[in-house]
Amino acid sequence: MHLHLDAIGGVAGDMFIAAVLDAFPDLREGMLQAIRTGGLPADITCRVVEHRDDVLTGLRFLVEGPPYRPRDRGLALPEERHRHTPFREIRGQLERSSLAPGVKQRAIHIFSLLAEVEGKVHGMPAEAVSFHELGGWDSIADMVGAAFLVDALGAPTWSVGALPQGSGRVKTDHGWLPIPTPATALLLHGFEMVDDGLPGERVTPTGAAILKHLDARPKNAAQHGRQPRRLLRTGTGFGTRSLAGLSNVLRVLSFEEAAERSSSQRVAHIAFEVDDQTPEDLAIALDRLRTHPSVLDVLQMPAFGKKGRMTAHIQILAEPEDLDSVFEACFSETATLGLRWQVQERRILQRSQATVDVDGRSVRVKVAERPGAPTAKAESDDLLSVMGGRRERDTMRQAAERASLSKEDE
Repeated sequence: MHLHLDAIGGVAGDMFIAAVLDAFPDLREGMLQAIRTGGLPADITCRVVEHRDDVLTGLRFLVEGPPYRPRDRGLALPEERHRHTPFREIRGQLERSSLAPGVKQRAIHIFSLLAEVEGKVHGMPAEAVSFHELGGWDSIADMVGAAFLVDALGAPTWSVGALPQGSGRVKTDHGWLPIPTPATALLLHGFEMVDDGLPGERVTPTGAAILKHLDARPKNAAQHGRQPRRLLRTGTGFGTRSLAGLSNVLRVLSFEEAAERSSSQRVAHIAFEVDDQTPEDLAIALDRLRTHPSVLDVLQMPAFGKKGRMTAHIQILAEPEDLDSVFEACFSETATLGLRWQVQERRILQRSQATVDVDGRSVRVKVAERPGAPTAKAESDDLLSVMGGRRERDTMRQAAERASLSKEDE
């Protein structure tokens, strides 16, 4: 599954939760319970409500409760202390909670990302950071809720389109800050942004931290946008602000990747020449290299080397994870003094092997999933014992290949 975020109005924690729940409503109760498990006080409530503007319909995620008072406990500190919540206190509360391990890990990671950039902005280690606006229960609920949803969705890939940059200034406990705020700007390094002419804070620090946690990079959007895929669900989450002439929403699109008929993988390409080894012994050496468990293919070609000598040019494809073992085998089996190698990308078709019965004879056939239609190729070793000449072998080969393709269609 691949999930794409369309930041029409912007990105914030509550918008992310509302959009995902609109697309996956079955996750609502579990998320609300997870937020409560994370330490939400009894007098703070979370609600998911239907919402619409003049154009779109969707959901909003609301965190509501009385103002912070001296008797409040948990992560929200008394109002007279300016609601400064130390990062170590938030992390400790989450670590002590009975949240599922995956949810707990993701929630702590999102907060850690925020603490790191806040520390950079203010010139202090992350451990010494105290959150101001982010210390309230609304932001904590956003991050725990987002962590639950991301964990519940399994391991999809995420992408996001260009983010609205916004403009102007926002008032914080640190005073007036430019938009995007310094912490948000650090979190969004590498993301694409666009100025759509609408002012205000369009991506909040919480929203930026969630995007960073998801690794929703533009490269993911480009990569998955080129692959065939099927749209399964959509969800729309509203933010709290109203934008002139534009719905303040974050939209999520859920895709099922189409079955790919080819796949990409990394392969090591090794090349060298041999001009002082007898052809008989070199043939034995190359046969042994072909049996190496990490060697995929061996190719031998005649060539002219230095001083006009006839030489054998050898190319080997191997698994890149076991190169040292393949190098050792090349030096052991051949007379070469040096190897050239590089790791390359290759695209291969999906293949399978079938065994068919033709006139009482078992023939193995390789079937490749080519664009348009599959193709089949009979194993030549299984045709060696066919009596007669080339015509008889061709007849047996064609019959086996037709039979294997018929089995694929069943």
